[in-house]
Amino acid sequence: MTLENLSPVSALGLDALRDPTLFREFSYVNGEWIAAAGGQSIEVRDPADGTRIGSVPSLSGTESQEAVDAAEAAFDTWADTLPQERSALLRGWYNLMLEHREDLALLMTREQGKPLSECRGEIDYGAEFIEFYAEEAKRPNIEGVTSHLRGAEIEVWREPVGVAALVTPWNFPSAMITRKAAAALAAGCTVIVHPSQETPYSALALAELAERAGFPKGVFNVVTGHAPDIVRPWTEDARVRVLSFTGSTEVGRLLYGQSAGTVKRLVLELGGHAPFIVYADADLDNAVRCALSAKFATSGQDCLGANRFYVARAVYDAFCTKFVAETEKLTVGRGTDDPDIGPLMNEKAVAKQEEQVADALAVGARLLTGGGRHEMGPLFFQPTVLADVPDAARIMREETFGPVAAIQPFDPEEDILTKANDTEYGLIAYLHTADAGRIYRASRRLQFGMVAVNRTKVTGAPIPFGGVKQSGLGREGARQGMEEFTEIKYVCRDYEKRARP
Repeated sequence: MTLENLSPVSALGLDALRDPTLFREFSYVNGEWIAAAGGQSIEVRDPADGTRIGSVPSLSGTESQEAVDAAEAAFDTWADTLPQERSALLRGWYNLMLEHREDLALLMTREQGKPLSECRGEIDYGAEFIEFYAEEAKRPNIEGVTSHLRGAEIEVWREPVGVAALVTPWNFPSAMITRKAAAALAAGCTVIVHPSQETPYSALALAELAERAGFPKGVFNVVTGHAPDIVRPWTEDARVRVLSFTGSTEVGRLLYGQSAGTVKRLVLELGGHAPFIVYADADLDNAVRCALSAKFATSGQDCLGANRFYVARAVYDAFCTKFVAETEKLTVGRGTDDPDIGPLMNEKAVAKQEEQVADALAVGARLLTGGGRHEMGPLFFQPTVLADVPDAARIMREETFGPVAAIQPFDPEEDILTKANDTEYGLIAYLHTADAGRIYRASRRLQFGMVAVNRTKVTGAPIPFGGVKQSGLGREGARQGMEEFTEIKYVCRDYEKRARP
């Protein structure tokens, strides 16, 4: 069912939008804005107050397959497009993102809840990947290899895999799409995107801008609906050659199993349970600043969020005092008011904070600040700090995904790195020390895909983002992120020796 009309922006309550046409309430398939054939829809609500923002189509499995049809039909032409032409289209998409930065940030804060300044930062971060891969699109050159066979010439080519399915989460509803899609498009793949049903408008705004940038029909598609209806058919469809997913380890395992029948390539960025280790020689003020950012960015709803704080006993009390003082300065409120902490995404997330805090206190932890729901509303939780948290507490074993910090002291003779590694997760670890030798040794021993030393921010387009163990497969960003969407073809051809002149 194709529709060209737009819902009035007043339905969204975003009178400040400079360009109301960025608010789309339809899926985008094969260059057309569509509703569900049966009219089914999903309501989207503002987590800050529960008000209705609008609705999007709840497409069926049949309609999700139509998106595959469109992407497959467009693939050969897109793969044969000159790299510099793909680069130019990506560059146009990037420029449009920056041009509409404020509107994209406002849409995001309404549907996701994060502070407006963080949303602006995400738009910049997301656009960065498009710019990066606009350049990388021109660089997957044929590689010559010295032949090991007499009378043969050898080349190694990189070719696009095919149709790429991208399944993205609600906590970074814009950047998780551009990080995947820009790499896939640069490689020559066509893409089908399924955004979280809780935050679809950021994805649809990106589709609107991709259309304006001139991407051909079928190259970039956004399919809204319930994940089982949309994604399950993709995992079973052999035409979908690669599936890239960001989300929980539990769902990642499910997709891994569902994709086995088609031996699909998988790029999985899954859960994290990051340790934050502070040695006695660390710059304590810097460690506290970094801890605040590592714990409370995106209201704690970040796979990179620090979960377990291990602090040397010699500086433990001082760290706790400083950390609590800074935590209590954090402001809580609606994302549009640009506080430090916004609402959590849903009731399930809030309930998890309550359960983990109650469990930690029951097994001997001390509550230093916070500990419960915030007066701002049902989906707000107080920034919380727990001290002396024993290993038996659930929060020391499970990802928190919220604004609760769990701190535990360690003694000089304790092998804190072994404890940090004692988890099924392996996304990122944070390390604070002034000892250069310890930095090297610890970075080597920590079983995590990324290690942040004396800082928090480490991500960006030029780096290979990803984890080990059950935190995922593959990498996103950098040249490795583009390579995930390519196949290697080896060509060995015979040639006749020519007489030298």
